[in-house]
Amino acid sequence: MNTSVDWVQLIIVIVIFGGVTVMGFMASRWRSAGHLDNLDEWGLGGRSFGTFVTWFLLGGDLYTAYTFIAVPAAMYATGAISGFFAVPYTIVAYPIVFVFMARLWSVSHRNGYVTPADFVSGRYGSKALSLAVAVTGILALMPYIALQLVGMQAVFETMGLGGNNTLAKDLPLLIAFAVLAAYTYSSGLRAPAMIAFVKDFLIYVVILVAIFYLPHVLGGWDSIFGAAQEKMAKPNPVTGKPTGSFIPGNAGYVSYWTLGLGSAMALFMYPHSVTAVLSTKTRNVVRRNAAILPAYSLLLGLLALLGFMAIKANVNVKGLDGLANPQLAIPRLFDQEFPSWFAGIAFAAIAVGALVPAAIMSIAAANLFTRNIYRAFIKPSASPSEEAKVSKLASLLVKVGALVFVLAMDKTIALNLQLLGGIWILQTFPAIVVGLYTRWFHRYALLTGWAVAMVFGTVSAYNVVNPATKKHFGGSLANIPFTNTPAYIALTAFVLNVIIVIVLTFLFRALKVPDGQDTTHPTDYLADRGDPGVKDLPEILDDGGAATAKS
Repeated sequence: MNTSVDWVQLIIVIVIFGGVTVMGFMASRWRSAGHLDNLDEWGLGGRSFGTFVTWFLLGGDLYTAYTFIAVPAAMYATGAISGFFAVPYTIVAYPIVFVFMARLWSVSHRNGYVTPADFVSGRYGSKALSLAVAVTGILALMPYIALQLVGMQAVFETMGLGGNNTLAKDLPLLIAFAVLAAYTYSSGLRAPAMIAFVKDFLIYVVILVAIFYLPHVLGGWDSIFGAAQEKMAKPNPVTGKPTGSFIPGNAGYVSYWTLGLGSAMALFMYPHSVTAVLSTKTRNVVRRNAAILPAYSLLLGLLALLGFMAIKANVNVKGLDGLANPQLAIPRLFDQEFPSWFAGIAFAAIAVGALVPAAIMSIAAANLFTRNIYRAFIKPSASPSEEAKVSKLASLLVKVGALVFVLAMDKTIALNLQLLGGIWILQTFPAIVVGLYTRWFHRYALLTGWAVAMVFGTVSAYNVVNPATKKHFGGSLANIPFTNTPAYIALTAFVLNVIIVIVLTFLFRALKVPDGQDTTHPTDYLADRGDPGVKDLPEILDDGGAATAKS
């Protein structure tokens, strides 16, 4: 275990990080059609991104430290059920996106919606339901941003930064996020959009080198899979059960497919996913990206297998505090098997890969607070420039909230942080996705179903105790009520949510309980750029750098 600073690695990380920081501040003038004094410009990049930029933006948005650190760490710690499910889930997610996200783009551009809660407010005429969606979005993003912090922390610790006391350990992380906060405040969504190009280039280079080089030095794939299978079959000294699952058996099928399906349904409910989609200039850009983004799933599959390589390489995952930390598996693997200069590039790629989504997530959460809490309840007369100022400040507070999650939650399996967010955000699916096609669900039924499912999901997740650390929120699987079958809590809560919504909708409509006013029109859901009422965009540069005329 390296306890001294590797200066070669650190210098490379600082140089790349510095270059990315400069890009972040310069991005305020990139593709800019005016001042960043409104949410369309600051929070949605002027709604101007085409297919090429969006591919990198969504890739940077969705493939995060969750991908580079948490997934292979879960593979290293407990195997396929907790780790490899992420590969099929990202494949399943894109057909879902292809079907409904273009409709959300259209209705949002026709009505000037910035957040999914804006749509819910307009569709159902319910401030309470809109507030529920906004609060859920902000809450779900906290552990997701925290996951990015955990990834960066693992990189810094591997390079020898930090110490046993909290201040020394977290200081590099605080500095990195202070820089992130500064250029996010300055440039808005354009900053992560520009940096995403660098992030993806670095990640692809690192993974392609690793996937060809590491099997060669570790004795081949047969040896790697053999070591992983042997570790997963060993009994856990705490529970007496096998350490993990190399290939899921019959008992793990429900856990595996519910994790995959629930995560796929939740992925584009996250506000940062919606923010990236609404930043595009036409609805077809959304569909094109739904068709080509599965290319990233190949990358994710290769990344996941790094967890098994770390088992074969017998990396030391003890942290500076003396406790085992699976999040260190991949940074330690690169530190152990590659020369310092290449490990430095890999660490820079992971750090940048955490900064890009963290920026988008904080912007998305800030937009929710500004539009659906501040303007809706505190100051309805807020001007566009005031909205932008409040959103910039809120984006800073969101990052502080994520730090609380890092300090308070069990990080032994950091993937649980993302899965916890999924439990919450999936409960907005009925109001948003079903609402794109029909308004049959009653607003009070949706609100009740959401509330019950949120309580059920949170309590169920709290009751999962990590057997090693004895901490609550130690997992995302729990037995389906009245059975002995473990499943992803998010999907169980979602089914409960839908049942309540359907039953109460019949009841409220039978009792003729007043429903809210729908301010959308059926033609809104098919509108595209250039259609009447769709926001007219000023002349900007297209993805190829040539000027395009106003729509």
